[in-house]
Amino acid sequence: MIRVYGMSGSGNCHKVRMVLEALRQPYEWNEINPKKGETKTASFLAMNPNGQVPAVLLDDGDALVESNAIMFYFAEGTTLIPSDRLARARMLQWLFFEQYSHEPYIAVARALRKFHPDPASQQAVIESKMAGGYRALEIMEGRLAESPFFAGERFSIADMGLYAYTHVAEEGGFDLERFPAIEAWLARVEAQPGCTRMT
Repeated sequence: MIRVYGMSGSGNCHKVRMVLEALRQPYEWNEINPKKGETKTASFLAMNPNGQVPAVLLDDGDALVESNAIMFYFAEGTTLIPSDRLARARMLQWLFFEQYSHEPYIAVARALRKFHPDPASQQAVIESKMAGGYRALEIMEGRLAESPFFAGERFSIADMGLYAYTHVAEEGGFDLERFPAIEAWLARVEAQPGCTRMT
């Protein structure tokens, strides 16, 4: 049985859950609380020396980490990864965008507002994330105004990757009503098998 170690409130962990649910891949979910030091134990660090979730223990005992790599591993050979060379490269392009131009702003602002024990003390940091987050949303809006999904006409793991933190961006203080193409895309993603909101 595949074992997933993650935190339910994390978008990076939610991506992994979404791809497994979409593919109807049986797995065992293990809730991990980084705030309690559960990612710093010797057993967890043996899976991921970086001490972060998600981490997956495969059937053969090999560990796999980094959310987008995990999604790619499970989705390879399925319709969630385009067979066309350019579409596949576009999928990767948007996954890289998610990690470097989206997540550092939208996910961090959300984490500080929602999970920090003293959000008021983090207000300056939160505010420093807003411009970058809105820029990422504007870029996404432009793409989605011309294409139903990020890699083209078909849903892919690029959409899962960007959905994870975008659908809860308002928890970070971002106004999604400013982005009608994103709102329509969120509805299209939620219509896909296994694609649910974080709880």
